[in-house]
Amino acid sequence: MLFLLRPALAAAIGLAVGADTRTVCRNGTGTDHGDFYTFWHDTGSGCMQLRPGGGYGVEWRLGERGNLVAGKGWAKGSARRVIRYRARAFDPGTNGYLTLYGWSTGPLIEYYVVDNWGGFTPPGPDATTLGTVESDGGTYRIYRTQRVNQPSIAGTATFHQYWSVRTSRRPLGQDAVITFANHVAAWRRAGLHLGTLGYQVLATEGFGSNGRSDITVSER
Repeated sequence: MLFLLRPALAAAIGLAVGADTRTVCRNGTGTDHGDFYTFWHDTGSGCMQLRPGGGYGVEWRLGERGNLVAGKGWAKGSARRVIRYRARAFDPGTNGYLTLYGWSTGPLIEYYVVDNWGGFTPPGPDATTLGTVESDGGTYRIYRTQRVNQPSIAGTATFHQYWSVRTSRRPLGQDAVITFANHVAAWRRAGLHLGTLGYQVLATEGFGSNGRSDITVSER
């Protein structure tokens, strides 16, 4: 279900509402201008502006422990998808990611291909590096982490996360490409196997921070 943003609330968080835009502030997935979108957050405040042509914007104020994930993409993921995007703005504050993001089932996996981040470099100092992969003009480090009794597309569960994290942040305001097959192949070589892919989005994620993004995403 899509919830329209009242003008006063839009102004309070800095989102402009135009004739071709709609804004969600409650958790859910759906279709907007032919694009799949997802929006989720737990505590704090945040809203997502939906625009035509694969565009979206996000503003969030999460306090110390809040988490937000919002993005546009596809209801069904593909290991062969080549994603094109442009980040006109990405200001994640102390902790946030600009990432290709999705899930698989059988096994239940949450995965990330991270192109930009804030003050905290994911997935953190305790993660073990499982190798690297060269893709789309950059080098990515590969990691696996585990989440215990956390929210997932299958409800509260324990699951692994697969990560490819670029060694340098992508520049803003330029066309960028993520060839997902390169990461899937590198993960497989490292013993990290995906199952049946669920939704797949170019996502903005924030943790315990205040931030904003302005993104356009498409399939190459």
